[in-house]
Amino acid sequence: MSHAAAALRVDQGQRDLLEQIAGSRTAEHRMVQRAQALLYAADGVSNSDIAGLVGVSRPTVLAWRREFVERGVAGLGKVAPGRGRKASIPQATIDRIVELTLQERPEGATHWSCRSMAAAVGVSPATVQRVWDARGLKPHLTETFKLSTDPRFEQKLVDVVGLYLNPPDSAIVLCMDEKSQIQALDRTQPSLPLKKGRAGTMTHDYKRHGTTTLFAALDVLTGKVIGKCFARHRHDEFLRFLRIIDTSVPRKLQVHMIVDNYGTHTHPDVQAWLAKHPRFHLHFTPTSSSWLNLVERWFADLTGKMIRRGVFGSVDELIDAITEYLKVHNDDPKPFVWTATAESILEKVRRGRVTLQQVSTQN
Repeated sequence: MSHAAAALRVDQGQRDLLEQIAGSRTAEHRMVQRAQALLYAADGVSNSDIAGLVGVSRPTVLAWRREFVERGVAGLGKVAPGRGRKASIPQATIDRIVELTLQERPEGATHWSCRSMAAAVGVSPATVQRVWDARGLKPHLTETFKLSTDPRFEQKLVDVVGLYLNPPDSAIVLCMDEKSQIQALDRTQPSLPLKKGRAGTMTHDYKRHGTTTLFAALDVLTGKVIGKCFARHRHDEFLRFLRIIDTSVPRKLQVHMIVDNYGTHTHPDVQAWLAKHPRFHLHFTPTSSSWLNLVERWFADLTGKMIRRGVFGSVDELIDAITEYLKVHNDDPKPFVWTATAESILEKVRRGRVTLQQVSTQN
């Protein structure tokens, strides 16, 4: 062994703290190394041997001993001025990346990529990604929206949301809509099954075998769905579906139906039928506000779980699949819970309109 240096002077209180850190499983690795090195030094082990035991260089051991003599345990783990890892991204570069991302776009493209931004600013793509991640910027993503121009937007919104949050007594609230033009698509070749290391496959091309339209009414309270497929999408089919609802819902209950502004819902024949069935009350969502109708959320589940990856050799096969999905869903229904108040929605809409006005003014 190398010649031992003079033992480091450590009092009992300092030793207790160093031993606690050295045996810690949660402290930073560098802190544990330093505590172990100082304990070896207090026991008179040579600096070279300490370096080998702890896994650092001899100059590092000397620096740790010197800092302990100058600052004691209070300075343990602190980085001396001018030492430690320097900031890898200058603030001016960060500001430039953020400014370009929010205010400009690259030539020949609609949005920035990591590589195009890196080339423009003179940093690595990984640096750009770190800056974007830290600020929640995702220029590769976009979301669709449209603010309703319905002159009765606020009145209709309050009406529909009121049904969700405070449904009337002795009544059922149904969210009703039609999912039209559902295609019975068959693949041109058989699909390959899922196996380890390979996802299931489907050919990108397909054969069309016709379409169907699903009329569906979602019970807001229970999550159950009344559904029926029809060949066409007219007021005649809507009337037939209203009769199905009429026979499905107990006579003692009023029927409040949330529907969109499609022409079939206001056809004179439909108005005449409603006049003869006063327990039915139609509530219209504002234009361009399909998100207010909860049955749209159920349609999304139907598409994702049964239709999008389905293979149907005929319209009948498609209808059978939809009927099966309806049955399975209704055997164990889960209601969608509406939580947003009309006031919170109106506030977001107001902010959106202000932002749109500002953008229009700038352009």
